[in-house]
Amino acid sequence: MVEVKGLVKRYGSLTVLRGVDVTFPPGVTALVGPNASGKTTLLKSILGLVIPQEGSIHVMGEPVTGHPEIRRHVGYMPQMVQFPENLTLKEILEWVQDLRNVRVDLEPWVSWVGLEEFVDKPFGYLSGGTRQKVGMVAALMFDTPVLILDEPTAGLDPLSNTRFKEKIREERDRGKTIILTSHILSELEGLADRVVFLLEGKIIFEGSREALLDHTGKPDMEQAIAYLMQENGSEVR
Repeated sequence: MVEVKGLVKRYGSLTVLRGVDVTFPPGVTALVGPNASGKTTLLKSILGLVIPQEGSIHVMGEPVTGHPEIRRHVGYMPQMVQFPENLTLKEILEWVQDLRNVRVDLEPWVSWVGLEEFVDKPFGYLSGGTRQKVGMVAALMFDTPVLILDEPTAGLDPLSNTRFKEKIREERDRGKTIILTSHILSELEGLADRVVFLLEGKIIFEGSREALLDHTGKPDMEQAIAYLMQENGSEVR
């Protein structure tokens, strides 16, 4: 579980998060909102990569601020997967294990996403979709209780996309807390148990997918979020 209370983050005169109170319980929560709504800042605050001016964050009951070791609880996949361009896929995954000080049998993970032929190729030679697969493995292979996945399906081929969604459902059924973002809301439709809608640094809606549809009177998440954006004076982007 991830608990955020009274979170405020300012960059100079720009306030990005405005007293955010939100809880991410076990299950899949879709964190959605337009560009510049504060989603990435919120995620990076949970990871301890951004330090807020006010508020608190607890991951699995432990405070984030001043305790970088809580990252052992979290698997993270950023929107843009970046690793040293000269390292091979195998070297990257071994390096990530060294950083975590945890050893994992890599073969099943490499096979799961079809990366066998790329094991000895430098990261710089990999396509965007293949890089996403590397990011998926790096995020999921440590069996952490919390997963933060930022635009994880971008560039994936249909088969990899399907396997990824199946894996997320499996992890949800195992009781993990999963925070998922995507600009393609239809991608979230069959995955999300809950929805958190963030706009201009404030929580506009937090609740189950069914509650969102009931609240907006719309038949699916895409139309429901578009309705909330229009209702709150934001352009649909």
